[in-house]
Amino acid sequence: MSSPAGSEGRDHGRETSPYIELARDAWAALAESTEQPLSPAEIDRVRGLGDELNLDEVQQVYLPLSRLLSLYVDAAGHLHRRQQAFLDFPVPPRTPFVIGLAGSVAVGKSTTARVLQQMLAHWPEHPSVSLVTTDGFLFPNAELERRGLLQRKGFPESYDRKALLRFVIDIKSGKDEVEAPIYSHLTYDVVPDEKIVVKSPDIVIVEGLNVLQPARVREDGRTGLAVSDFFDFSVFVDAATSDIQHWYVQRFLRLRDTAFRDPKSYFARYGDLTEAEARVEAARIWESINGPNLTQNVLPTRSRANLVLRKDKDHSVRYVRLRKL
Repeated sequence: MSSPAGSEGRDHGRETSPYIELARDAWAALAESTEQPLSPAEIDRVRGLGDELNLDEVQQVYLPLSRLLSLYVDAAGHLHRRQQAFLDFPVPPRTPFVIGLAGSVAVGKSTTARVLQQMLAHWPEHPSVSLVTTDGFLFPNAELERRGLLQRKGFPESYDRKALLRFVIDIKSGKDEVEAPIYSHLTYDVVPDEKIVVKSPDIVIVEGLNVLQPARVREDGRTGLAVSDFFDFSVFVDAATSDIQHWYVQRFLRLRDTAFRDPKSYFARYGDLTEAEARVEAARIWESINGPNLTQNVLPTRSRANLVLRKDKDHSVRYVRLRKL
């Protein structure tokens, strides 16, 4: 098997690593005998703004990933039954398998999450797959403004981390129904009194910038719990920082011509910018908010993921890095 940067030696004794690294062609070969479950219309529905996603990408990258995750889900179910037998307890329904999915703004993690949700639900072993984004757990804008955090939206401190932690704990406790708040990208705020209800799913995907953050150290020196402590598997969508910045600016320009034209949009003031003005504003936002957040908070959590999808300039996945068992 080939892999980038000579990393094929890591599994042949020349160099040790806790990861298996597979180049695109080697990873794609794992799905050659598996039927593609998504239609072109389904791919169009899950594609994000500006994401380059086609049948080949879904077949070669996300199909083997969904099959690998399905194996992990099945193995967790087997372990659950063996543990209950060892403890001489009745075998209740096991708790949902929780997948954390992290990555930068504009890297395409939301599209990855939606594709995985659709593909995992096609496997008959686990037909119920829920997707929850952490955007709903941001503090409302009024609260962020009160705390002086509106310009740090997306940084770890801008989230109601206690509420997010309670949500994941409730999921892993096996509650029949768990609610999560809803976020509107149009109004750029949490939607008051609206919730998404997660009902006894087989799998839950939790997608967000900072879902792999480690637990914070409290003032008394003790370490609390982190959301990632309750993940059964985690994925990090990665790319070169310069590429992500370019994708962010391009997405901003597309939004200027679409969503920003809506008078109800929080960013309606950007709708009348010229292209040159929009590029300057997008660069300013990246340099002051999204870039620092990526460098300081998001990127350092990459090594905590079980699997990393590394993208190339055209948004295609170039290689996959998987932590060894």
